[in-house]
Amino acid sequence: MTNSEQAVPGIGAGCGAALREAREAAGMSIEQAASQLRMTVRSVANLETDDWSSLGASVFVRGQLRSYARLLGVDIEPYIEQAPVAAVAPSTLVSHTHTPGYQRFAEQMGRRIIYIAITAAIAIPVWLHFGNNEPNVQSLDVPVAAMQAEDAAAPATAAPKRTPLVASIAALPAAQPAAALAITFNGDSWVEIYAADNQQVLERGLLTAGQHRSYKIGEVGRIKLGNVDAVEVKRAGAAVDLAPFSRANVARFTLSSDGSLAPVAN
Repeated sequence: MTNSEQAVPGIGAGCGAALREAREAAGMSIEQAASQLRMTVRSVANLETDDWSSLGASVFVRGQLRSYARLLGVDIEPYIEQAPVAAVAPSTLVSHTHTPGYQRFAEQMGRRIIYIAITAAIAIPVWLHFGNNEPNVQSLDVPVAAMQAEDAAAPATAAPKRTPLVASIAALPAAQPAAALAITFNGDSWVEIYAADNQQVLERGLLTAGQHRSYKIGEVGRIKLGNVDAVEVKRAGAAVDLAPFSRANVARFTLSSDGSLAPVAN
């Protein structure tokens, strides 16, 4: 006990009674004590009557008792130790975010399954769409060596519309009326026949001996014939000399809207 502290009268008295006796000995009213402690008169009275249940948690009651004791200059620690103010027990911390191991595993597996399902939902239709549209690549080899060399040096012409590469149409009867343009094949020949717009491919492939093709005026725009020595071309029933349109045994010519032939411009 320091020199500034007063002896607590009434050792047998309770903590509240000791504080009240110290206040009265100091000549201080309960209102004055409440004003200096910045507490209500009722709270100070409850401290002096040991009615601590209405003052809140025990940690606050202990603080208020010590503040009151400092104001009066008395030592009440022996009383606080014996007072029925329960010690403050640490709160039990309960983790609300704790997740059991099996639940974490289930959540991870669920996320993976969802990811796999989404990936499959996107990838499978794309694979089915592009996997079934692979280009039909066929060899452009022809029996004529000169035509092989020339076609290997030139880039392939893009065809917006796919047509059969091997013709399967039977030869027309010989008694049929003469067409605007008739082509008879006496041997194997690689052909490329384009429509009047010079873009759409009417036929591209290897035609064999005995096959025949005929076209109307304005139906064909450009023709390429390999192994031209084995091909016979007639226009309106008259034989056409392919020599002006041939090079390296390959004939290339265009047809105008009136059926006349002209060399392909370089």
